[in-house]
Amino acid sequence: MASVHAQYPPLNDRPVKDTICLFDVDGTLTPARRTVSPEMLELLRELRKKVAIGFVGGSDLVKQQEQLGVNGANVIDMFDFCFAENGLTAYRQGTALASNSFITWLGEDRYKPLANFILHYIADLDIPVKRGTFIEFRNGMINVSPVGRNASIQERNEFEAYDKIHKVREAMVNTLREKFADYGLTYSIGGQISFDVFPTGWDKTYALQHVEKDFKTIHFFGDKTYEGGNDYEIFEDSRTIGHTVTKPEDTMEELKKLFDL
Repeated sequence: MASVHAQYPPLNDRPVKDTICLFDVDGTLTPARRTVSPEMLELLRELRKKVAIGFVGGSDLVKQQEQLGVNGANVIDMFDFCFAENGLTAYRQGTALASNSFITWLGEDRYKPLANFILHYIADLDIPVKRGTFIEFRNGMINVSPVGRNASIQERNEFEAYDKIHKVREAMVNTLREKFADYGLTYSIGGQISFDVFPTGWDKTYALQHVEKDFKTIHFFGDKTYEGGNDYEIFEDSRTIGHTVTKPEDTMEELKKLFDL
C-alpha cells in the first residue's frame, strides 16, 4: 500500500504548496452512479503530482470503490485522502482515521420512530415507480429514496426528471424536518433519487477536520452546491475555495485551467 503512495511526492513537498483538491463523486468525478472515465483517472494522476487530492462522498466506501476503483485499483491508493459518508469513514494515504456512528449518536429508541415514519410516508406516496431499499442504513447516516435504491439507471433518470417537477424529495424533507424537529438532524438532497439524513454538523464539512491543519488552500469541486444540496455546506465553508460543476467534463476543464494540466 505504501509503495503506491510513494510514487508521488510527499504531501508537504508537492509543487503547488499547502494545497489540496477535494472532490464530490457523483456528477463531479463520475456520472451519477456510473464509473469514472479513463480520461478523468489520467488527469487525477497528473494532478496528484502537483497537489494533494481527495474525495468527499456521501455514499459508503463500497460504492465509491465501485465507481472509482476500476480495473481492480484500490480507491484508497488512488487518492491521498478518502472520505466516505462525508468523512465518517476516512483514510489518509491508505491509513484509516477515527470513525463515528449514526446509530450510536441517535440511539435505537429514537431511530425506530424515524424509520417507521419514513416507511409509512413512502408507502402512501403516489409516484410512477417504486422498487426496493427505501432506507439504506450506513455508518454515519441513513439514505432515504422514495423510488428505492434498487431502481435501474433508466428508472433513476426518470425519477430525477419527475422529482424536478413534483419536488417529491423536497416535500418529504420538509415534513421530516417538522415532525422530528427535536432530533438535531440535517436533511441533504443529493444524487438523482435520494436524500441523506445525518446529525447536524456531519455534512461534508466533517471531513475538513482531517485536512485543515495541513493545507492552507483547500479547493472543493461539487455539483450540488445550491442550498439544500449535499455539497452546499462544504462549498460555502470559509475554509474552502468552492467550484461548482455540472458534470465530470466541467471538473476536468476547471482543473486544466487552474493547474496547467
